[in-house]
Amino acid sequence: MSYLVNAIGHVQLNVVDVEALVRESTDILGLHVTNRDANTVWLSCSGRKAELVLHKADENSVRSIGFDALSADAVREAASRVEAAGCKLVSEKPSLGCCEAGVSFLTPQGHVIEVHTPIEDDTYGRRNFTLGVGALRLDHVNLTSPEPTETRAQFEQIMGLKLSERMVDDGLSWMRGANLLHHCVGIVRSPTGLHHYSFEIAEFGDYCQLGDRLDTIGKEIVWGPGRHRPGDNTYAYYIDACGAMVELAGGMAMIHDDARYEPNVITALKRPENVRVMNVWGTPAPQPWLQHKFPWGALPA
Repeated sequence: MSYLVNAIGHVQLNVVDVEALVRESTDILGLHVTNRDANTVWLSCSGRKAELVLHKADENSVRSIGFDALSADAVREAASRVEAAGCKLVSEKPSLGCCEAGVSFLTPQGHVIEVHTPIEDDTYGRRNFTLGVGALRLDHVNLTSPEPTETRAQFEQIMGLKLSERMVDDGLSWMRGANLLHHCVGIVRSPTGLHHYSFEIAEFGDYCQLGDRLDTIGKEIVWGPGRHRPGDNTYAYYIDACGAMVELAGGMAMIHDDARYEPNVITALKRPENVRVMNVWGTPAPQPWLQHKFPWGALPA
């Protein structure tokens, strides 16, 4: 099956205190506001018009996750596959004005996923010198699902994503799009929600700045810096102002020989054998990382 989507497109969150998360996202990550109205704020770290979209709400939760399709034809093709994959088409319009076309579907597990044409982008628009680590782009998300194999099958059938790696019990798997980076989405066995959203950074020294800037607001890194074996990327995680987990990641592996690549299967699932499966440098995942849950919100009216 051919890819219909290239990469992660955007993350939309329902947020009680929007200004607190805007302030933190600009000061810590280095994002900048690209659009604002009474109830919604768009933020980006690049020339793209939107990567993180915040909606004023009565709860902190995920609203939807968007994936950049290859074209408008790819959006239409994805829409045609929704019903056969056991999902429900809930919108045939893009949720953001910076996309020409888009469709949203609801999975049986409760995820609202949007497939949209590439977000409007100014190649040289990343000339926003702000505080923070200077994130480069929205990199990936890890979703949680009580039925991860079903969710994975839906993403493969509707969006053409391919499996890059999985645990032998399917408790965690990683899928890639047409940009061929190891993953644009991970799927974790857990009640429906979001485990983390991730931005790419340029330099390892950015983790030092992350830790120092978190210290100025009384926060700390939850896990890292380290290097994941799945994806081979460096990482560090923290909890943002609305309670979602944010990863900063660098240097994710690319699947160069896509046609002949065979997904890796991780068989070491228990400590101590699995420690270096998740962090080649040997520091095991702490309980706050393992147990983190950020809920998925109800469909907006």
